[in-house]
Amino acid sequence: MIRWGVVSTIRAPLPEILDFAAWHLDQGAAKLYLYLDDDVPETLAVLNRHPAIRATHTDAAWWAKRNGRPDRHQVRQSLNARHANNRQVGRSSAEVDWLVHIDVDEFLISRMPIDTQLEALPDSALCARVRPIEALAPTDNTKGIAFKACHQDQAARQAASEACFPTWGGYLSGGFLSHVAGKLFFRAGLKGLQIKIHNVILGDETNPGQASLPGIELGHLHARNWDQFLADYRFRLAQGSYRSELKAQVRTGAEVPNLHELFTTIETEQGEAGLRAFYREVGTATPELCDRLEAHGLLRRHDLDLPTHRTRHFPGC
Repeated sequence: MIRWGVVSTIRAPLPEILDFAAWHLDQGAAKLYLYLDDDVPETLAVLNRHPAIRATHTDAAWWAKRNGRPDRHQVRQSLNARHANNRQVGRSSAEVDWLVHIDVDEFLISRMPIDTQLEALPDSALCARVRPIEALAPTDNTKGIAFKACHQDQAARQAASEACFPTWGGYLSGGFLSHVAGKLFFRAGLKGLQIKIHNVILGDETNPGQASLPGIELGHLHARNWDQFLADYRFRLAQGSYRSELKAQVRTGAEVPNLHELFTTIETEQGEAGLRAFYREVGTATPELCDRLEAHGLLRRHDLDLPTHRTRHFPGC
């Protein structure tokens, strides 16, 4: 049987980490490699009590053995993912056959067992991509979470974005606040594999033998409500997915601002009220938006029921 695992570098409250871990254990993950970016001994202890979880506090001693702690969390993520992969190199009995490198706010949502889909991939596929869907904030008591999806064809994606998000769709790829690239499963134990956020590199080849996993969606709870969006906004603007050096999401030939420039302009001209209006159009499951997404085949609804999964694996936590 194919065994797969998850590797993630995490800085989040314990309940969010437990939701993430429990969900993926119930999806069939054989092992979770969780690298804690904070000194949180209680969290470390809770996680390591589960036999399928290997949690590591990446403290000063950890980074001293690795030429020092990188300032950018993206670099730390890549190095930790490489460490998890290297655990499988040269072992007569590796712990997992495949690994996927994702974040604590990303949830693999599959219509059929993940191991079955990985087993069906050709031997030539050393990695396989899952595509994202982005959570929308609820506006009523409807059970589950509404997600927006996006087309893979760029022209179709942009047309749908502008139709579904009439004010801001021209600035956003697919109307997404975060990435549309998705994340990769890769065959564990490939010696010398470099693992980036959205790609892997082996020798001179990027994403060798890349396949697709259309039966799996990556449910991204990037900004599940207005309060969370605002709480994460400053960090993302300075160091995260809205930082200044990133390219514009939209590449239409016209000059379009990147997210950093877009948000800075909105905030400068309209203040927090402008950001709130932006979030309502782009990140909120209003009936009007859901109707537009449905018309373009881009509305998804999933009931993750995270408390039930958490209670099953971490009773009392």
